[in-house]
Amino acid sequence: MTFCRRICAISFLSTNLFRPTYLALSLSLVCISPELIAQEDDDSTVVYPASYFEQYTPVSANDMVTRIPGVNVQGNSGGGRGLGSGGDLLIDGKRLAGKDNSASSQLSRIAADQVERIELIRGSSSELDVRGASQVVNVVLKESESRSSISAELEVKSHEDGTIDQGGSISYGGQTGDFNYLFNLEADPQYNHPSRTEKSYAPDLSLNETYVEDFERPKTKLATSMNLGYDLENDRFQFNALISDEAHSAKQKRDFYLPYEIIPTRSEYEDREYDQSNWEIGGNYEHSFPNSSRLQVLFVSNEQIRDSIRERYDINTSGRDKNLYLESNNRTRERIMQTNYNWRLTDTQDMRLGLERAQTILDTELYKGSSETAGTPSPSYGNLVPVLSGTNPGSTVEEMRYEGFAVHNWTLNDRMSLESTLLYEVSTIEQSGTASRSRDFDFIRPKLDYRFDINSALQLRATVERQVSQLSFSSFTASANNSDNEKDTEAGNPDLTQEIETRYEMTLEYRLPNDGGVLSARTFYRDIDDVIGKVNVSTDPTKFVSTTGNLGNGKRYGVYLNASARLGFLGLPDAVLSSSLNVFDSHVYDPILGADRRFNGRGFASVNFRHDLPSIGVNYGFDLRTEFPGGDKEIDVNNIEANHNGARLDVFVSKVAFKNVTVRLQLDNVLAAEGCRDRYRYDGLSGNSNLTEIEDSCFDFGGRQLQLKLKTTF
Repeated sequence: MTFCRRICAISFLSTNLFRPTYLALSLSLVCISPELIAQEDDDSTVVYPASYFEQYTPVSANDMVTRIPGVNVQGNSGGGRGLGSGGDLLIDGKRLAGKDNSASSQLSRIAADQVERIELIRGSSSELDVRGASQVVNVVLKESESRSSISAELEVKSHEDGTIDQGGSISYGGQTGDFNYLFNLEADPQYNHPSRTEKSYAPDLSLNETYVEDFERPKTKLATSMNLGYDLENDRFQFNALISDEAHSAKQKRDFYLPYEIIPTRSEYEDREYDQSNWEIGGNYEHSFPNSSRLQVLFVSNEQIRDSIRERYDINTSGRDKNLYLESNNRTRERIMQTNYNWRLTDTQDMRLGLERAQTILDTELYKGSSETAGTPSPSYGNLVPVLSGTNPGSTVEEMRYEGFAVHNWTLNDRMSLESTLLYEVSTIEQSGTASRSRDFDFIRPKLDYRFDINSALQLRATVERQVSQLSFSSFTASANNSDNEKDTEAGNPDLTQEIETRYEMTLEYRLPNDGGVLSARTFYRDIDDVIGKVNVSTDPTKFVSTTGNLGNGKRYGVYLNASARLGFLGLPDAVLSSSLNVFDSHVYDPILGADRRFNGRGFASVNFRHDLPSIGVNYGFDLRTEFPGGDKEIDVNNIEANHNGARLDVFVSKVAFKNVTVRLQLDNVLAAEGCRDRYRYDGLSGNSNLTEIEDSCFDFGGRQLQLKLKTTF
């Protein structure tokens, strides 16, 4: 690949296409050395050699990817249960057979000195192990008989309440002959201490009561992972493993005040214990045949534990009296196997056939004890009287799913390609316990992805597909409700069905010349059957009960506008300003309200700025994001909730203190943003009966947080 020669002039588009826009944006280029210019080859792949990033002194592969304008890696999650084929990140051209231990999590663990180049792939090809993204990032590692490095990070957080939280990580990776490896240990500090103030008003807006809530959660996530690979001439083996532990406790206190009083009339205290852990193993085998066809086999097996115990007490002069015991236990297991075969049909067409088998099992238990229920106390219910919790207090839900897929890729000419996908899914969901039943499903999911390179900088993409959502098993069974003090549990719905969408999308992306940035506009329209929301399952007119159910048909539509550009025209070629404006809307008929309502937000806007000063080893910047008000409301059987968050601003400055040590100082939530919720309670169905109470609640996310990070490679 030939490097561009040195350019120290403003370039202009040779064609008249979009000339006014181009003339305004081409000013972003100022004298750039040849070794720092990203290259674009004949198949719409933009290549960033390692030398492109040297001036920024990166420590990890993630430090390199974040320097590329217009790139926002999402990772390779299968989009729910199973692996699927979606994603936007490859390492050495291959996807990682993992979910929690995914390729995106590897970016911060791979040392920058092990990266040969980063490729930004805008085209579509059967050679890609992931599909569906407008662009794919491929991190290519150096080939060497022997290489190794250690990356380490130390993190210290100072919270607004004065608490100092610390953690860190260390990764060891390298290659010996055909064997490559990456080991990681991590302690992620996740302490949080938010507070909430909630005011209760009567319908005439007179103040009823105020309560102040203090919640403290000391938590550190511990995790270890490894990724092993072995490459032969025609075969490749990879094995991945991860273990994590997030067990922690929390405490919560509420003080209730009458209007204009400064002494609480009553107080509550809660103890919470969380047992949270996860393990995962995965691997893949690939064989390349002499005719350039490929066979892949991937597998993943994992288990996730999410258990919690919540005990609530009334505080009085004699001490504490327990009034609520709520224990929720959840164990989720997945066993996934996928195989696919790729081969070329003609010089312009190729094919992929695959089959995936996925088994998912959820085991749940829910125990609720109350001091207000008559009966005999039980040790299994915190020495309180057992209470029947909803319609399905505990069960096992198991899904066995088979998914066959065929992907045809056709290069129509040197500027256009068409990717056609046909996927057939069959599954059986069985539930045992309080509710026992078995249901069978089958779906056909076609997709067309058309791409047209109008020129080397401008690309048009159009997509039409049919998508089927994956049901949340937690909605099948009764579960704990920790967000409403007047509703401790949620009823389950074993009859819940999937949302089925027909999606239409069109994207126009323009890459500014000489790596000056990216402009993109994406518009979408979705026709959705069986929108999921809350439905009324009350049998007693004096006691309202709701559950997660299907509302009917709905529509979603909107536009995403994104711009990321270097500020060369201001004399700042190493400064990148990125912004997003996302506006969307939706509507569905809600049987509780008896009217149409929005079931999606209205959108958000964000601005991101980063400026590198390579001569002194400094970079600084900020992230600002705000949501548009008037978004979707959560409609329940006898209350309506509207949530709205304040604008959030994070700022940072980073300095290369020594040759291979980077110090980063970051201040989060500079504006002390709050998350607020308005809840309207009714004496009957929401919106169709008398309003009884208005709750105005705001919490502070834990206040501002100062982070100090030290990163190095050796």
